[in-house]
Amino acid sequence: KKTQARKPLIILRAGITEGAPRGRAGYPCKTVLCSHFANETLPSTVIFGEDVAFGGVFRCTVGLRDKYGKDRVFNTPLCEQGIVGFAIGSAVAGATSVAEIQFADYIYPAFDQVVNEAAKYRYRSGNLFDCGKMTVRAPWGCVGHGAMYHSQSPEAFFTHCPGVKVVIPRGSLQAKGLLLASIRDQNPCIFFEPKILYRSAVEEVPVGPYEIPLSQAEVLQEGSDLTMVAWGTQVHVLREAANMAQERLGISCEVIDLRTLQPWDTETVCTSVAKTGRLLVSHEAPITSGFAAEITSVVQSECFLNLEAPVERVCGFDTPFPYIFEPFYIPDKWRCFDGIRRLINY
Repeated sequence: KKTQARKPLIILRAGITEGAPRGRAGYPCKTVLCSHFANETLPSTVIFGEDVAFGGVFRCTVGLRDKYGKDRVFNTPLCEQGIVGFAIGSAVAGATSVAEIQFADYIYPAFDQVVNEAAKYRYRSGNLFDCGKMTVRAPWGCVGHGAMYHSQSPEAFFTHCPGVKVVIPRGSLQAKGLLLASIRDQNPCIFFEPKILYRSAVEEVPVGPYEIPLSQAEVLQEGSDLTMVAWGTQVHVLREAANMAQERLGISCEVIDLRTLQPWDTETVCTSVAKTGRLLVSHEAPITSGFAAEITSVVQSECFLNLEAPVERVCGFDTPFPYIFEPFYIPDKWRCFDGIRRLINY
């Protein structure tokens, strides 16, 4: 008996699937990042960081040292300031630098190098020199058991700094395209990788190199009653909340993945809010001075007459990231669903 071919699936997270084009290979996020580095075969590309030559703690650089040699893939001392400082210097000298900070929580010692050196290099030299070929990768966000030193989301610190771009993918397909775009971009980029997706996210990804444009948000689900904006892992949470709102309340939610936070796609977000009249923004970082506040400010300014309710923020709390109380700290689908109800009932 002839059976109909099943449609290929992308497994994004438990309970979330999407259709995918045929002719693609299915990879977990960590494998995609490794294969992507292999596709970036410019002789000037160097990849370095703590344990990078051994494959990295999340196995994203496995086999690259054997393939490209110890001069292009190598370990560094445990010194984040030195790692980013070396990345700046090598990029200025002409190399395509891909530096890894082992966890985003430990990027703070390198903050001065990013903010006062990398971000300002082109400006202070009158465009005579720049480190635009520098990309800094860092595992980011909660993972279920990381506690205060392995679960932070520091993206807002860097969005306040003109001169660097901040990019956060939601899964394997996005990670490869956005990372290649970041590496080839002529500005220094901070590329945060949601660490919980390294093993849990599997998608069908083109084997060859491809780019996804930076500063261009993606509308994942169209809706008419409410706009929802997130990035990274939180995008999947909002999609679950949107499905709940449709099933239980009959509410049509438009879900947007911002993808690039600096500079972010104000046009896509504001166009959606002008249509729906309501906005919910969600992220794992603490609510005070989180990037949701910037989005809220811009939307209130640009779409004030279109708003049917105040912008709703569903975020982490203003406390250090807890260990045993992590399930109560993160903005899960239930908290997001409550935010939807508050917006609709305003």
